[in-house]
Amino acid sequence: MSAYEGLARYYDGLTSDVEYTLWQDWYESWFRKSQVPVKIVLDLACGTGTLTCMLAERGYTMIGTDLSPEMLAEAMEKSAGVRGEPPIFLNQSVDELDLFGTVDACVSSLDSINYITDRDVLEEAFRRVHTFLMPGGYFLFDIIAPAWLEKLDGELFVDENEDVFCAWRASFDREERVLTYGMDLFERRGPYWYREQEEHCERAWSVEELSALLTEAGFAQVQVCGGFAERCPGPEDRRLCFVCVNGEGGQTPGQLEPD
Repeated sequence: MSAYEGLARYYDGLTSDVEYTLWQDWYESWFRKSQVPVKIVLDLACGTGTLTCMLAERGYTMIGTDLSPEMLAEAMEKSAGVRGEPPIFLNQSVDELDLFGTVDACVSSLDSINYITDRDVLEEAFRRVHTFLMPGGYFLFDIIAPAWLEKLDGELFVDENEDVFCAWRASFDREERVLTYGMDLFERRGPYWYREQEEHCERAWSVEELSALLTEAGFAQVQVCGGFAERCPGPEDRRLCFVCVNGEGGQTPGQLEPD
């Protein structure tokens, strides 16, 4: 079974502890600094569209893209309750991004970039984001720091609610620098439980690798923050956030405070 095929309908329930407002507030803090007025925003690899819908309710015209039809089905259902202009959702791979026009900003959340494990795919994805992003616009995304992904080797995680039991087994390949989650889903259907299996992979991209690929794609300025704070990353930071400016123009990211 492909990633998210079975998990999609349970994803929101199993991730109810995610503090989506951290991403939303961080994005908007940079939108306010942009010299490009931010109205149209692309949510790359939007998943079930929680952040897409949250930003839509803040008045942004949202476009969400994702590879998984099952995750987009959940996003579409969720968007029916949006107050104001509902998002547009497109079933597209990141390296086949094809929009109707340019966007003022692009965001990608919850380590979606880590899930792109192929260098050529990521290189093309960055090029396409650059193509459809207004000059001076921001590309904002986060990753899990490489050392933190490696620490997950051998770990077992369990998530559950009354309808589903989910067990994740993590294995890190140090040569490929890829963390693989073997997932078992047990779904309650009446008096019985049914088992499904999925496999998810995340690559431990280094800051240097990503910065080089972003520069090659045309992003003139790349800044990396420790978490959602405007400071240099430190070894304690599990999540790293990237602020990338498309070419010349736009608000230059300021000097970060040392960790």
